[in-house]
Amino acid sequence: MTAHDVARLLPDVPVLHDLCRSMAVLEAILSPDWESRYHSFDAAWSPGEEMASMCNGSGDEYSILFSAAGAYIRGFTHEAVMSPYGNDGPWSGVLDSVPEVFRHCVTEPAFCDEDGMPVVTACLWRETGDDRWRVGEIDYPDGASDPDGASYLFARLVDPSPEAFRRFAEDYYEVPVDLKAVQHVYALRPLTQAVVTALNADLTVEDLADDLAAARYPSAAG
Repeated sequence: MTAHDVARLLPDVPVLHDLCRSMAVLEAILSPDWESRYHSFDAAWSPGEEMASMCNGSGDEYSILFSAAGAYIRGFTHEAVMSPYGNDGPWSGVLDSVPEVFRHCVTEPAFCDEDGMPVVTACLWRETGDDRWRVGEIDYPDGASDPDGASYLFARLVDPSPEAFRRFAEDYYEVPVDLKAVQHVYALRPLTQAVVTALNADLTVEDLADDLAAARYPSAAG
């Protein structure tokens, strides 16, 4: 699978936006320590932009910017054949076709290394009103099953089901994860103490106030 395959499988921008918010809240419950989380969401990342992010702590990550212009996705897997660190810069075609409305994302310091090089192996975008996700014209290397890391990076985005998240969370956190609680959050229903307790008995809804605000997620209290 490559970014081109992911583009055909990704949900529409509003659905993806809600999915990212849900995953961030679930991980805030499962992992109160922010630095140990895989998925996060910041609704106030910059004026007019919200950002969803994934970081596995081993050098693999993605960032998704949501704005009035649409959505821009940047992914990086450090062991990918198409890593910019093994090819004297980003792989040809990955960033070349990014439209002007998203060009600032290419050079965004948070998405580049200390030398200003974009840290990217996969890139997708979708402008408001567009009918599909877009990817650049890329000549992928032969003989690599996941050359840009897209299959690994975006696995939970192309399978936006509560069951997929539960499988991931039980494997990553090595604890049982209540499926009904995950379904509740995936539906963006107001968060109750019962749902929080089902996922983490040591946490209260009040403990999550900052995380709920960051994801603009409703609580039962408001």
